[in-house]
This record gives sequence, C-alpha cells and structure tokens, in this order.
Amino acid sequence: MSRPPAILYVHFGPVTDADYRELGTLLTQFTPIVQTCPPDAALADLTGALRLFDRDAASLAAVLRLRITALFGDTTPTLGLGPNPLLARIAAADGAPGTLRTAPTQSDQAAAYLAPMPLGRLPGCGPATVRTLNRFGLTTIGQLAATPTATLIRILGTSAARHLHDAAHGIDHTPVQTAAPAASISAEHRFARDELDASLQHRALLALADEVGLRLRASRQIARTLTLTVHYADRSTTSRTRTLPEPTAHGAALIHAAHTALSALALQRARVRALTLRAERLAPAGAATTQLTLDPSDDRARRLEAVTDRLRSRFGHHVVRPAAAWI
Repeated sequence: MSRPPAILYVHFGPVTDADYRELGTLLTQFTPIVQTCPPDAALADLTGALRLFDRDAASLAAVLRLRITALFGDTTPTLGLGPNPLLARIAAADGAPGTLRTAPTQSDQAAAYLAPMPLGRLPGCGPATVRTLNRFGLTTIGQLAATPTATLIRILGTSAARHLHDAAHGIDHTPVQTAAPAASISAEHRFARDELDASLQHRALLALADEVGLRLRASRQIARTLTLTVHYADRSTTSRTRTLPEPTAHGAALIHAAHTALSALALQRARVRALTLRAERLAPAGAATTQLTLDPSDDRARRLEAVTDRLRSRFGHHVVRPAAAWI
C-alpha cells in the first residue's frame, strides 16, 4: 500500500550563509528531494524516506529536528509537516520556535484546519489581495473556501481566484523541486588594501582553493577546469583558466592548479585588489575517475580530507583549515 505524501517545511531561523548551506546538506542525508527556500528555510519530501528509515513522518521529522539542534546549537528549527508544501508551510508558521506542527492529511480535515485562519496565512494572498477580499466581507480562509469560484473570479480574476480557492481547501499540487546543480562554484577574497606581497596573495588563494574544494565535495560535484581572476587597483582584470589533469574536488589538486595559474601570471609588483577562483564544467562526483598511484601519501591525504570535511560540517568551516591559509 502506498504511503500518503509527507512534506516537511523547516524554518531554521536566522543563520549565516555557510550554516544555511550545511543545513541543506544535512537534509539531503534524510532525503534527496530537498528544495531550498532562501534565506532561512527549506522543503523536504520525506515520502520515500519513510520506508528506508522505518518510521512514520512525525517521528522522522522529530529525529531531523534533534540532529539540527545537536549540530547547530544556536539554531532553533521550527518544522511543519503536511501532505503538500502549502499545508507544511502553514503548519510551521502556526507553531512556536523549536516546535513540530502537523497539518491534517485528509482533505475535509485540512479545510477545517485552515478555516479559522486569517486570509494572510495563505501563500500568494498578499496585503493588496487581503484588502480586496475584506471589502467583500471575506476575512478568514473558511469564508474564502465557501465562496463560489465564479464569484472569486469576478473579484480577483481567473488565475488568482482558482489558485486561492484551491489553497483555501488545502489543495496544492506543487511538487518539491530540487534545484539544478550549480553551473560553477566560486569564492572571492578582497584585500583590505591593494596587495603587493606575492606571498600574501598566494596565502589568500590557498584559502579560496580550500573553500571551493569544500563546497564541491559538500555538493557532491567535481570540476574539470579552474579559472583564476585577478582584480587590480586600476579596476582592470586578468583571467586564466586551467584544465585539471582529471576532474576532481580534491583539495590538493585544486590548490596546486590555483597556485600554478597565479605563478604563471608573473605579477611581480602588481597591486592586487581581489582574487576570484571559480570551479567550472562541473559534473556529479560519481563520474570521477582517479588515476592509480603507488604513492601511499595520496590515499592518506584523501582519507584525512574526508575526516576534516566531517569536522567542518559539524563544527563550522574554520575549525580546520590549511595552516598557511589567509587569516
């Protein structure tokens, strides 16, 4: 017997961009169907994960909330669970910070659940629409649901009327849409002043290559090319693209390619204002092939990288980083 849809809306609360990316990665450990809702929320379709984890939707959502709280102590997630994204969002908005609220799954119960709520609780029912409906005596979602569609069309127009009439009954056929993988991943460092010191430029570039590698591995992607752009004091730029020996997200390979590109520019006494490093021609990590080597240090470096990635995912990006990286 098929299970009813289980859609989870997670409102993380105020988070940094780095923590937001890590929280999104955490959700993908429970289900691959995750839709980010910047700057501080996400939708996750748990339907297929229920059998895998052998739990019902509410208990799986509770486990996820505990994981978020354990890994990000300053974050108080509010979760809403429902049969579609609309009801999941409304359930989360109906709860106090740190709580898990569940919307009814049956259509008649969902309509009754929504009925006493003000119109502004419906996504797509903004202040202007609320004022228009209020002029016709409609102030609650229940009153909107009881109004014939033909009447709403005369008030709001066909598209908005049909959308809000369905929403008032708890109907939402919108799927959770996973974002397409990024076409490129980039990082930039701007110096506090125009920098002449080549060693400091290389230290900044080391930090950028380390960040790009971490983000590639977190998104389970590999890069085929690396592009370095140098921004000068006179606002001109120079870019160099290097094709990697093999597609990779391995930090050592990215760092070597980045430093080679910078050295090849022979900047000497150039006044550098900023550096941008971009990984391009991305592909899924599963498509990676690694050249066999008899050097045991390469294998150790990759295993160490995997360990440090887990540490940084749990405690923050800056807990472990190359010693010579820009500070």
